[in-house]
Amino acid sequence: MKSITIKGSQRESVGKVATKALRNAGKVPCVLYGGDRPIHFSADELSFKNLVYTPNVYTATIELESGEKLNAILQDIQFHPVTDKILHIDFYQLFDDKEVTMNIPVKLIGNAPGVMNGGVLRFPNRHLRVKALPADLPDFINAKISKLKIGDKIFVEDVKDDAYSILHPDQMVVVQVRMARAAIVDEVEEEEGEEGAEGEEGTPTEGGDKPTQGGDKAPTAEGNTKE
Repeated sequence: MKSITIKGSQRESVGKVATKALRNAGKVPCVLYGGDRPIHFSADELSFKNLVYTPNVYTATIELESGEKLNAILQDIQFHPVTDKILHIDFYQLFDDKEVTMNIPVKLIGNAPGVMNGGVLRFPNRHLRVKALPADLPDFINAKISKLKIGDKIFVEDVKDDAYSILHPDQMVVVQVRMARAAIVDEVEEEEGEEGAEGEEGTPTEGGDKPTQGGDKAPTAEGNTKE
């Protein structure tokens, strides 16, 4: 997985006053967890542009002023409710021999024949939760849709890989091609039209046999005769 470098400065003071001063200076307060102790640092807000505002997933290399470099993943992020500015970020430190869990985007490969024949592509799970060693984390999970016809589906078990574990049921649908709603409506209307035509053919014509009045008693809903 690709990594983005974040140059940060360790924070000595972590109180509200110091945090507010950092934000006013265009910096984001951060905490790195997972090591022997939490590391508090800050970095320019613009440093996180390619890490946060992207559909892709990256690891981060935290470069501190002391020269120390720490590999991490973004664990949690807080935004201002009005301005959407980044208020705080939590990172989790990576170790080569320790598995980590991440949400990895699914990438569709090819064109589905079912879509070209009038079907609709549904993509309900655009990210899948994966557990792996840092070196085995994929940039994407590829889902090949070039053979999907109308009604076909790709399940989690179809995109598995030996390098990592996918933490979802094997039969969970990742992507599928369904019949378009307009086509379903047309099909239903056509069937109803055919049933109506059959009913007309079975209707007695004038001068033909008619139901007798006062003849055999008609059955009720329960199958009994009316008294």
